[in-house]
Amino acid sequence: MVKSDSAEKPKPGQPCPVTQPCPVTQACPATQAFKYTGSKLKLLPHILSLAEKVSPAAVFDGFSGSTRVSQALARSGRRIFANDIAVYSKIFNTAFLLNKREPQSYQELIDYLNGLPPADGWFTENYGGDAVCRSLKFPWQRKNTRKLDAIRDEIDRLNLDELTRAVTITSLILALNQVDSTLGHFVSYLSEWSPRSYRDLKLEVPRLWVNTRDNVVMNDDIFAALKRLPAGIDLAYLDPPYGSNNEKMPPSRVRYASYYHLWTTVCLNDRPKLFGRARRRADSSDAVAGSVFEDFRRGGSGRFIVIEALEKLIREIPVEHIILSYSSGGRASAEELNEALEASGTILGVEEINYKKNVMAAMKWTNDWIKDTGEKNTEFLFLVRKK
Repeated sequence: MVKSDSAEKPKPGQPCPVTQPCPVTQACPATQAFKYTGSKLKLLPHILSLAEKVSPAAVFDGFSGSTRVSQALARSGRRIFANDIAVYSKIFNTAFLLNKREPQSYQELIDYLNGLPPADGWFTENYGGDAVCRSLKFPWQRKNTRKLDAIRDEIDRLNLDELTRAVTITSLILALNQVDSTLGHFVSYLSEWSPRSYRDLKLEVPRLWVNTRDNVVMNDDIFAALKRLPAGIDLAYLDPPYGSNNEKMPPSRVRYASYYHLWTTVCLNDRPKLFGRARRRADSSDAVAGSVFEDFRRGGSGRFIVIEALEKLIREIPVEHIILSYSSGGRASAEELNEALEASGTILGVEEINYKKNVMAAMKWTNDWIKDTGEKNTEFLFLVRKK
């Protein structure tokens, strides 16, 4: 199931968009991202609450994903070291975490891109459908892919600096996210046009802010990123993909490379070789884009490979305190995860969020949390101090 991570979220100063009471005293910082499987939008107040127990000045976000957590932690005053292997994550982190300009300074460029005449190009050829005839499934209507083609090629032609380029591509992805005809990913498309797909594509300046800290953006495999971390980081937030316990999903399924292959292509504009009905990037196939954190099989020891990788990650990360996310819908069992955490350090606190029962944080200081994972929509956050 896809958890909505749309950009239509609160503006600064508005209450946090989760059921009250919110476990943090102030309103949650505004964040912005596209629809994302496993979104942590509703967990932000809980993550910030746990972070407060450590009072970190610097935080490492190892699996930054849609960048919601990195944005929230940065806006709450921390210096952020954000990493993710996905290029779209790098683009969003660059735009939001490295910006030190007034947001309105980008308005003239955004207006210029919006005013470009539509053009038939590679995106329209492969991902643009007719608004009347729906014989084939496409993620966008042709009127919007023609705008996409014109805007994306112009961004490259302008030879923008890295930050400005990231801001424009972020703006483009956020705009495309508002006119798509999908379930929130690009593995399959709706058989009928969604109401939002009839809207006209229009870029807006992202909800940027002027960063006062020197944040760092990385685009590495997690274990390579650990080697680049400096001393003095107080807290790490880890949200590795444990995989779905839906048995219809193959154990080796690489979700994020496949789910968001189109955002990768929008970022790179590299016109890759495609395959399948969803016209996925060839380099997003399960056989090519493998990751130890998205390998949900059991290894020779009989334990899940991802659990062994998690133990290695906690062992090697040069940070004393860790906040770890876990979903009860994950393929890794609660018992195995609990054993891994106890072998790696001391669990200082657990926060449980049950969306179905509308129950917010419940602090637990024992291992009783493993009895509560019968619900597939329960999320857990662990605060761990390494041994």
